[in-house]
Amino acid sequence: MVSIGRISLPGSVPPSLHHQCSPPSAIGFARFPDRISFRSSVVLRDEVEKKGSRVVIVNGKVDGLGKSECETEFDTALGNGRAGNSGKNHGVLSTVGNSTNIKWHECSVGKNEKQSLLKQKGCVIWFTGLSGSGKSTVACALSQSLCKMGKLAYILDGDNVRHGLNRDLGFKAEDRAENIRRVGEVAKLFADAGVICIASLISPYRRDRDACRAILPDGYFIEVFMDVPLEVCEARDAKGLYKLARAGKIKGFTGIDDPYEVPLNCEIVLKHTGGSPSEMAEKVLNYLEQKGFLQA
Repeated sequence: MVSIGRISLPGSVPPSLHHQCSPPSAIGFARFPDRISFRSSVVLRDEVEKKGSRVVIVNGKVDGLGKSECETEFDTALGNGRAGNSGKNHGVLSTVGNSTNIKWHECSVGKNEKQSLLKQKGCVIWFTGLSGSGKSTVACALSQSLCKMGKLAYILDGDNVRHGLNRDLGFKAEDRAENIRRVGEVAKLFADAGVICIASLISPYRRDRDACRAILPDGYFIEVFMDVPLEVCEARDAKGLYKLARAGKIKGFTGIDDPYEVPLNCEIVLKHTGGSPSEMAEKVLNYLEQKGFLQA
């Protein structure tokens, strides 16, 4: 049972845990008392104001701006976010970027179990090249081939992710870097789940592509360079973007007034003379087969 003043919520009832905090301010229509009793192994989200420092309790984890006395005692009593653990939690809290007091949680179902379930190995196939080079077309052809073989794949398309996950980003250099970073992290999660993740993005800068490679195990990031000359891409201009860029209506367009850095050590190079999209996809498929990704 979780008791907050006169409010009681159902839950397990281990020995009560009390802590005295400074009088808090009202939150919504409810007001917290001076003494808060937590009687559940799962603590609901509440906010406690102490000496002007915000402390947030989310599912038993305490976070805030600065280490207050209240937070310190909660850390000790709850075992850094795990009530009733009798001191068995030996994990170390860490700071990653702007995230503080976090701990990696391991699950008994690991990568090997997921790959065995899918009868394949998760990896990231990263298509890079100029706009109009055929990245998305070949990515879709590859996905279709894998589907016919009974293999699970998912495409992270550069335009598609900007409809949701990355809709807050523009096309400045720093936004492009963040766009690639986010896609790389999502692709890593797919690969960890045993899914063959196909990323299709211009991704013009080497450092950003290399950063995505670095977060995956060796061999699990497969860079596919669509080696198609600018004049061929511009002649295709399926979206009419080159025309707008040439007219000055789009600024920072890759290949026109923003650079594209050709991969130096990519796994696969597909040239525009290399056949149909299906034939190009077949080359990638052969690579996956040779490297053992199509079996667990």
